Amino acid sequence: MRIFKVLCTICARRGSKGLKNKNIKVINGKPLFAYTFELAKKIDFIDNIIVSTDSDFIKKYVGKNYSWFLRKKKLSNDKVSKIDVIKDAVLKAEKKFLVKYDIILDLDVTSPLRIKKDIINSYNLFKKKKYKNLFSVTQSAKNPYFNMIELINNKVKLCKNNFTYLTRQSAPKVYDMNASIYFWTRGALFSKNPLFNKKTGIYIMPKQRSFDIDSIIDFVIVKNLLNEK
Repeated sequence: MRIFKVLCTICARRGSKGLKNKNIKVINGKPLFAYTFELAKKIDFIDNIIVSTDSDFIKKYVGKNYSWFLRKKKLSNDKVSKIDVIKDAVLKAEKKFLVKYDIILDLDVTSPLRIKKDIINSYNLFKKKKYKNLFSVTQSAKNPYFNMIELINNKVKLCKNNFTYLTRQSAPKVYDMNASIYFWTRGALFSKNPLFNKKTGIYIMPKQRSFDIDSIIDFVIVKNLLNEK
């Protein structure tokens, strides 16, 4: 049985426009970043964790026992693709640990409601189906075939202009990417289409574990849900 080398990347920059300093905002006495970092440390199949950051606070939190590197300024603004940041982290980790990874797992700091079971189950699905990449989703509350509209040239129309579906239940199921868990083979991550290809899979998570913090409203919701744990 082949043993895969697995790297976990955690990308946590200092600033944020939607919610200032959201990656280090405190929930229940613990910074948001810590929920993801501490969970990653509990996953046995992860060989190494590397944190990409430009935050002095996060560097100190990670400490000497785990690896972090100072993200370049050009990769630290809100216009940079996160996939570019992940690729940079992989190359830095391979240079540091002198290993070429088979699988890359990225855990987003702003989605702290995932649990250990989600990571393990999605990893097992990724391997079983031999996907090139997999990301977590949750069933969407809105459906472009039924109740999502767009305004083009002052004309209102369904996003998917198909009137065959008269109820939400009869429309095709659609999902929201919940920005929680991403798996790639190394080759897929460094390919031209790292998110969508013929061997892309999804792992479905419940709504209560799928909130992604982009605003103060999201933060309040997540804080209340974490308080219930």
